[in-house]
Amino acid sequence: MEASSEFTNLLTKLFALAEAYPDLKANTNFLSLQDDLKNMENKIAFSRQFYNDTAMKFNTYILKFPLNLFHIAQVEYFKGEKEIQDAPKVEF
Repeated sequence: MEASSEFTNLLTKLFALAEAYPDLKANTNFLSLQDDLKNMENKIAFSRQFYNDTAMKFNTYILKFPLNLFHIAQVEYFKGEKEIQDAPKVEF
């Protein structure tokens, strides 16, 4: 979560810098970077959802007999801050 938060903060700074330089916004390399970052955020969101789905299946499984006799601890769901869970809004 800490790395995700730092990544989001760096993205915010990068896009704020791009706003100050209009030529940068029209650069094809920067547009490619923007697409790559969007794809990365989508992959992170998918991985977060996959983890939470797997945690739910595990938590349900350990409640069934005979595993419930062993008092296995349930795993927690991934819960990030609201701004981390949403992909950064990028407008040019």
